[in-house]
Amino acid sequence: MCLAQGIFRSAGADAGFKNLAKGLVGAVRDTDPGVPHRRDFLRFSPPSLRCPGRLAKPGKPAQQTRDDPVIAEDRIRALPCWTGAIEIAPLPGGLSNANYVVTDTAGKHVVRFGQDYPFHHVFREREVMTARAAHAAGFAPTVHYAEPGILVTAFLGAKTYLAEDVRANLGRVAALMRGFHREMPNHISGAGFMFWVFHVIRDYARTLEEGDSRKRGDLPRFLALADELERAQKLLPIVFGHNDLLPANILDDGSRLWLIDFEYAGFNTAMFDLAGVASNAGMSDEESFAFLTAYFMKEPDEAIRRSHAAMQCASLLREAMWSMVSELYLDAPGIDYVAYTEENLVRLDAALESYRTKYGILKS
Repeated sequence: MCLAQGIFRSAGADAGFKNLAKGLVGAVRDTDPGVPHRRDFLRFSPPSLRCPGRLAKPGKPAQQTRDDPVIAEDRIRALPCWTGAIEIAPLPGGLSNANYVVTDTAGKHVVRFGQDYPFHHVFREREVMTARAAHAAGFAPTVHYAEPGILVTAFLGAKTYLAEDVRANLGRVAALMRGFHREMPNHISGAGFMFWVFHVIRDYARTLEEGDSRKRGDLPRFLALADELERAQKLLPIVFGHNDLLPANILDDGSRLWLIDFEYAGFNTAMFDLAGVASNAGMSDEESFAFLTAYFMKEPDEAIRRSHAAMQCASLLREAMWSMVSELYLDAPGIDYVAYTEENLVRLDAALESYRTKYGILKS
């Protein structure tokens, strides 16, 4: 496989980007025109320094239902971690978090606002622990300060990856994933959190049923599909996964790669991260084969390839259902969750047709 051999020759080496745009640490989504991601579904409006993601009342849609806005700038200025006067600039792009770049006399920092979202299995205390562990393990920027609902980290000034960057650096990304999966368990503390996408899908189905989602009628089909895709999974060791590997959560400072945004991180098999990277980067079959070869350091067998293709479908189903749940319970300014749901369902249909054409349907 020429592509795979090329990856091994270049693994760990800088790709030599020209005119690198300096990316911003935060929930900034991919803008590759061929691969829709969360950022594409922002209904752009004048920026405000308010915390998005206000919770709607349980069981009721979130349209226009929010508390009085909390002025984020005031909260940022009141934090005890600054040196001298500060300047604040918003980072656009997050669907459930607000992010800002803050400059003080010590340098630049990223402030991330976020609250617990039990319906998404997101708990900020666990996110902070993981961010600190990821820094200790050498994969993430320094955590300067944290308090309930606020995380302050170092600003790296690194390039935020697009889908095309992931595809151009398959070996480097595979090495990053392999190291993260193997090293992170040595730094994680407290109770272990398990992220198993098929459980997430089933729990989302319960949430959508209870919330009288507009997609209630599709839930039996989604659950049957989850069962089918789960049966296709090959038994693999448990690792610690990132579980939200959008291209924009990978940063490149010119010499090494970094990871950010750990709100879904937890124990898993490697396959969900491998599938998420491939799906979110719009990898071709050849690129996916090369990526798996780089990660496992040998060519993947038929069972691994099938498991990977099935997990890409599961990743898209989970992303679509994430958006369906967000339609009910999140009310972030300028976010079109309905459009994001429908776009992911279109992508799921295409991926599922490709998967079933190649591998068929596993019966129970």
